[in-house]
Amino acid sequence: MIRPPAAYAAHQDFVAPARAQPALWRLVVGLLLGGVGYVVLSQLYVTLLLSILPPETALSFAEDLQAGSTPAGMFALLFSFGLMLVVVGCVVVVLHHRSPLTLLGPMGDFAVQVRLAVVAVVLLNVALWVLPPWGMEPPMQPQLPLGQWVTLLPLSLLAILVQVSAEEVLFRGYLQQQLAARFASPLVWMVVPSALFALGHYSPETSGDNAIWFVLWAGIFGILMADLTARTGTLGPAIAVHFVNNAIAMLFTAMPDNLSGLALYVLPFGMSDATAVAQWLPVDFAIMLTSWLAVRLALRR
Repeated sequence: MIRPPAAYAAHQDFVAPARAQPALWRLVVGLLLGGVGYVVLSQLYVTLLLSILPPETALSFAEDLQAGSTPAGMFALLFSFGLMLVVVGCVVVVLHHRSPLTLLGPMGDFAVQVRLAVVAVVLLNVALWVLPPWGMEPPMQPQLPLGQWVTLLPLSLLAILVQVSAEEVLFRGYLQQQLAARFASPLVWMVVPSALFALGHYSPETSGDNAIWFVLWAGIFGILMADLTARTGTLGPAIAVHFVNNAIAMLFTAMPDNLSGLALYVLPFGMSDATAVAQWLPVDFAIMLTSWLAVRLALRR
C-alpha cells in the first residue's frame, strides 16, 4: 500500500474530522444529493434573476451568464458558486455530522497561510511582469475604462473569492478529506478529486482543439493544490493560489471571448484562435508551477 510521505504529516489533522464518518456510501450519497441540490438551486437562481429583468433584456442576459462578457454577467456567474458552498456545507452537516468550517482546516493556521501564500504569488507575478521580455506583440487591448474597473474592483475580488473558495472547498476540502479518511494512498485522495476537477474544465465548445490541454492544465493544477493542502493542513494556500490565478485571468488579462466582463485588458487573441492559445499554454503551465514552488518556499513545506 502506498503511504503518504512524511511531508504530509499536517494532512492527518486536516483529515481527522472526516474520520468520524468515513463510509464511502456517505460520500457517494453526498455527491449525488449535492449535485442535484446544486442544479436545482442554480435553476432557481437563474429563474429569479431573469424574472426581475425586463423581457427585452432577459434573453441577452441569459446568454451573458455563459460568456461573462459584461460586468453584470460576470457577477451573476461568479456569485452563483456561492450556491456550491451552501450545498457542500449542508451535505457535511447532514451526512457527516460536522461543521462546514472543518473543511478549511485549523482556522489560525488557515489565516496565516492565506496571507503568506497571497504575498508569495502576487510578488511572483509582479516579478514576471517587471522582468523581460516585456509585453506582447500585438499589444493587449483595453476592456473596461479604468475608473469603472477600479470602482468594481472590491466586488470583483469578492466574487472571485466566492468562486475559487467553492471549488477548493468541494475538491480539496470535502472530496480530499473524505477519501483520505478512507484511503491512505495519495493516488486516491489526490488524483481522484483532481481528475474530477479536470473533467469539469472540459469545454470543447469554448476551447476547441485545445480542450484536452485545458483539462490537463486543470488536472495538474488540482494535484498541486492537493499537495499544498496536504503539506500545510489547511485549504488556505490552495485558495490563495487559485484566487490570484483567477484574479489575473479575469481582472487583468482576460480572453476577449471568454469571461472578459470584469477585465481591464484583454489578450490580443481569443479562445477561437487555437494556434495562439496553444503557444500561450506553456507559459501558463510555467506560471502555475512557479506559483506552487513560490508558496512552498514561503511556507517552507
